[in-house]
Amino acid sequence: MFESLRKKFSETSGKLTKKLENEAEEEDNIESKETEDIITDVSDEVSSSVDDGFESLSDGSDSDDVEVVDSGDNEKSGFFSSFRRGSKDKEPETNEDSRKGKGGFFSFIKEKTLSENDVEDILFELEMSLLEGDVAMDVASTVVDSVKDDLVGQKIKRSSDIEEYTYDALKNAVSKIIDIKGKSFTEMIEMKKKEGEPLVVMFVGINGTGKTTTIGKLSSYYLKKGYTPVIAASDTFRAGAIEQVTYHANNVGVKIIKHEKGSDPAAVAFDAVAHAKAHNKELVLIDTAGRMQTNTNLMDEMKKIKRVAKPDLVIFVGDALTGNDATEQATKFNDAIDIDGVILTKADADAKGGASLSIGYVIKKPIMFLGMGQGYDDIIEYDADWMLNQLFAES
Repeated sequence: MFESLRKKFSETSGKLTKKLENEAEEEDNIESKETEDIITDVSDEVSSSVDDGFESLSDGSDSDDVEVVDSGDNEKSGFFSSFRRGSKDKEPETNEDSRKGKGGFFSFIKEKTLSENDVEDILFELEMSLLEGDVAMDVASTVVDSVKDDLVGQKIKRSSDIEEYTYDALKNAVSKIIDIKGKSFTEMIEMKKKEGEPLVVMFVGINGTGKTTTIGKLSSYYLKKGYTPVIAASDTFRAGAIEQVTYHANNVGVKIIKHEKGSDPAAVAFDAVAHAKAHNKELVLIDTAGRMQTNTNLMDEMKKIKRVAKPDLVIFVGDALTGNDATEQATKFNDAIDIDGVILTKADADAKGGASLSIGYVIKKPIMFLGMGQGYDDIIEYDADWMLNQLFAES
């Protein structure tokens, strides 16, 4: 998942490195430093540090208090590893061309300070490629501006510094985008449980995004956590919808409250909440009819369900594969009914990653779960750190 975004981020580092190397070569401000030399330099530094450490121990430090820590950065070694690896698996070059840095690092004779002119063209390309990858315009601009702020003014001595700084700048920019704070389902269930009330959750979205299947997944997820959900079949516009949600309820083993086709959806939701309260069930999941965000009558019906059932959470369910469309839909639903969070389905098949990167930031509401497959167990609680690792780790 998110292969396209990973590629775009990695290309940004490579293009900037190449540009600065070419500029330095034209200015005769470059020298080759082979990988072996770098390793020697680093080894000398490590040896010096170790010697200092042992000196401090010999001065009376208690060796039992010393902890050895692996300081390797696994994420970085995965993300931009192609540049760092160089040609370590290749036979050593013997001709003069190898001295131009093949398999090693470039060092700048005179320290170079990154200017706005150095990064402008590359970051414009990054912004265009993000837009092509279904990242929302506001998000693409925010990422590029943040990276620019972090890079301009940085002082670099060798080409490997460019990679490090670009990695850090991109990761910093994305981390701000994807981490929208909010309470988790589980935290809210526990809060309501202490009050002797069920957590009431209403699901909205257009047809075909996987709302009903997601309700089945969440029912299974919370059954395994020891809670007892109940489902409200409030999509009464289609008999097939009632049958579908009943199928999922029976499969996972939870109670479903349903009326006849054409009955009042708000009444079904009300009855489900009443049932949960009477039987001390902790979670009510309200299925609603899929509707286009432009259908005024159906949106009004959705508002009525909200007034009657008084849900604690209104969750928009969007299809990650639809990219910008999912973000636009979430915006419209948020304007109409004030949603509290998002669940994205089919995230496991999303190569572009545009919706996952954009949707929470655009509507300022957290992503709460990601659908990761077809089975009832294929759903995970959203975690910003996990998402960041997906975007910046090796495939």
